[in-house]
Amino acid sequence: MGTKGRQIVGMDIDELLKLLNQAFADEWLAYYQYWIGAKLVKGPMKDAVAAELTLHATEELSHAELLATRIIQLGGTPIIDPKNWFKETHCGYDAPNNTFVKDILAQNIKGEQCAIDVYQKLQLLVREKDPVTYNIVVTILEQEVEHEEDLQALDEDLESLMMHK
Repeated sequence: MGTKGRQIVGMDIDELLKLLNQAFADEWLAYYQYWIGAKLVKGPMKDAVAAELTLHATEELSHAELLATRIIQLGGTPIIDPKNWFKETHCGYDAPNNTFVKDILAQNIKGEQCAIDVYQKLQLLVREKDPVTYNIVVTILEQEVEHEEDLQALDEDLESLMMHK
C-alpha cells in the first residue's frame, strides 16, 4: 500500500477495513443469492426475473472486486475464507427455499434495502475522511438503489399480470 495513499485516510484504518470486509462479505452472499435465485426461479415472468437476477449477480461481484481492491490498497486482506462471510455479513443470506418468483423478488428486494442502508451509513462515515473509499461507496450505492428499483418494478409488473388473469 502506498504511504501517501494511507495518509489521506482521516480515520482509524482498522475500523475502516472491518467495515469494508463486512460489505465485501455482503456482496459475495448477494452475488450467490442472485445467481442461485436466477437458476431456480419459477412462475410467471420467470425468464425476465432470471435475466435481471443474473445481471444483478454480475454487478454484485463487481462490487466485491471494488471492495477487495480498496481493502488491499489500505493494507488489509479481504476475507479469504467464505465461512467467515456469514460471521461478518450485515445483510445475511436468504436461501431461496421457496422458488416462486414473488418470493425470490421479495428476498432480493429485502437484501437491496439492507445494502442501501449499509452503504448509506458507510458513505456518511467516510465522506470527509477518505475520498477514495467515498467514491467507491457512492458508486456501489447508486447501483444498489437501481437494483431495488428494478426489482420493485418487476414485482409491480408481476402483481399487475396476476391481477388480470
